[in-house]
Amino acid sequence: MPASVLAARPSPSPVTGAYARLTEVFPGLRVTELGPQDAAPTGEDWTSAAELAAGGAALDAFLAWDDAQVIKNYGKRARPDVVASFGLHRYAWPACLLITMPWFLHRRVPRLPAGAVFFPRELGHAAVRITSFACLPDDPAAGLPGAVVVADEEALRAEVRAAVAEHLGPVLDGFRPRVRRGPRALWGMATDEIVEGLWYLGHLLGEEPRAVAEVARLLPGSTAPYVGGAGFRELTGPAGEALPTRDRASCCMFYTVRPEDTCVTCPRTCDADRVARLTASA
Repeated sequence: MPASVLAARPSPSPVTGAYARLTEVFPGLRVTELGPQDAAPTGEDWTSAAELAAGGAALDAFLAWDDAQVIKNYGKRARPDVVASFGLHRYAWPACLLITMPWFLHRRVPRLPAGAVFFPRELGHAAVRITSFACLPDDPAAGLPGAVVVADEEALRAEVRAAVAEHLGPVLDGFRPRVRRGPRALWGMATDEIVEGLWYLGHLLGEEPRAVAEVARLLPGSTAPYVGGAGFRELTGPAGEALPTRDRASCCMFYTVRPEDTCVTCPRTCDADRVARLTASA
């Protein structure tokens, strides 16, 4: 598809406003909605989540970018499984937002199977084809084509979990031989991507406390196939201030590149170090 078509302003859909707001606060992700008659984008190194799930040449090309970035940024080559872990995070973090942001902002949950999401190899842009979405009975969009009306907030949360699992499940299968981890570890990574993506966007939106509360209800810790819950907790800063943190359900493997440095939410990072780093960043 020519770039001019992708750049065209899409007709409003039940999630158009949410995607516009997402890009407004996080310019690193722009979303184009494809209509029923629009062809999938091609050229300019475009690929699809379904091609990543297939685990072939498209995945090789996608991970080549991560391999090169590690060398560029850190002057060393990472292990192939670590490169694959970085690539999975690079894809899954924004992919989850395609589903969670419409839910967080407007209580609408788009269904996006792997074959309905397309992106350039270096990401930053996504093209999606949405044919159905879930919403609540009092939503003005409840009467639109493709609407699946559910009873209440808990039922809508179940739709979020199901939509993310439908999208990421095949992608995790495609990455699994590369990352050399089992299903539990991979779904732990999926849990982390849901939580940390919406937590970060909640901060950008000025709604971090609500985002933390919403994600805690979305992932209470007993919702297979996800592993663990949102894992939020509070630390106390030197001035008595509350510092929100969480413990990741999976390891991002960054320590294999820089052993002296760990993520602030890594279980390897002790609370004293977390307080120091969170206070410094604030």
